[in-house]
Amino acid sequence: MMRRNTENPLVFPRDVKPSNPSYQVLGTFNPGAVKYKNEIILLMRVAENCLAQDDYVTIPYFNNGKADLIRLKKDNPDLLIKDTRGYFYKGKDYLSTISHLRIARSNDGVHFTVDEQPFIYPDLPCECFGVEDARIVKLDDTYYINYTAVSGDGYVTMLAKTTDFVHLKKIGIIFPPLNKDVAFFPEKINNKYAAIHRPDNKGFGLPSIWYATSPDMVSWGEHYCLLRPDGSPSESQKIGGGSSPIKTDKGWLVLYHAKGENSVYSLKLLLLALDEPQKILKKANVPVFVPETDYEKKGFFPNVVFTNGMIEKENGELWIYYGACDETICLAITSVSDLLKLLN
Repeated sequence: MMRRNTENPLVFPRDVKPSNPSYQVLGTFNPGAVKYKNEIILLMRVAENCLAQDDYVTIPYFNNGKADLIRLKKDNPDLLIKDTRGYFYKGKDYLSTISHLRIARSNDGVHFTVDEQPFIYPDLPCECFGVEDARIVKLDDTYYINYTAVSGDGYVTMLAKTTDFVHLKKIGIIFPPLNKDVAFFPEKINNKYAAIHRPDNKGFGLPSIWYATSPDMVSWGEHYCLLRPDGSPSESQKIGGGSSPIKTDKGWLVLYHAKGENSVYSLKLLLLALDEPQKILKKANVPVFVPETDYEKKGFFPNVVFTNGMIEKENGELWIYYGACDETICLAITSVSDLLKLLN
């Protein structure tokens, strides 16, 4: 039901200019996606770290909006290298890379030109470990962007807005720690804004998908646990929302990610009631998209397909932009009607 674009991957780390002369780009992935005028815009996560140094680990972070680093010997007894994504040093977690959000633009949705400068850059205390994984929704004439901000206090969900993808206003934190994977519904439901989100319920259960409403996009309440991991091999660790739900005559179609056995990330489907999105109508019990190609199975963090950006085309196709292995940006093409068939 989903076919990979033959030119995948579409964007590589080598296609992106580092934001700092002392940094190197390791990953360009997990883009939010939107149609703007005659272009498709990807607001992609760019992960960087410091240039390699023999026998040393360099941990990047932002200090008052400026790039900084911690430099440690690899054999430092206070340093624990957890995996390719992070370190633990003197009782604190750090990331091995630091991310910002940058725009890539395309007329055909396949061949992209990457802006030279970041669009959303970490300049707040809650962003000092970077900003990640943007989602975009258009409401009236405004494009609302939510993204994950990371710091020593954990991760939060930030809200920003733009009307032209040149000027940006950061509004602030809308979901406090630990919460991410927020996706706004593209219209009000029962006169309220609505979203799915993913609190990290440490201590009990597994990270699950929740539903919430808001009168103003800032203050969120009426929280309801919508879906918990089902314990299957594909959902043994956690689940989280993807891009904005798609309105169909059958219900709200949700494409979400699941992390399962051996840390494999796959994509799965959910259908919610139109007027009561807290009500699940149908759920696909098996993944609809899994890592299969080399670029999805071998990379910075292997066996990952992850989407937070989709485009509905005029011809009925659904273009799903996804990150592969936390390293590159790829495209899978299907249609809403085909995805609904998988829920029959």
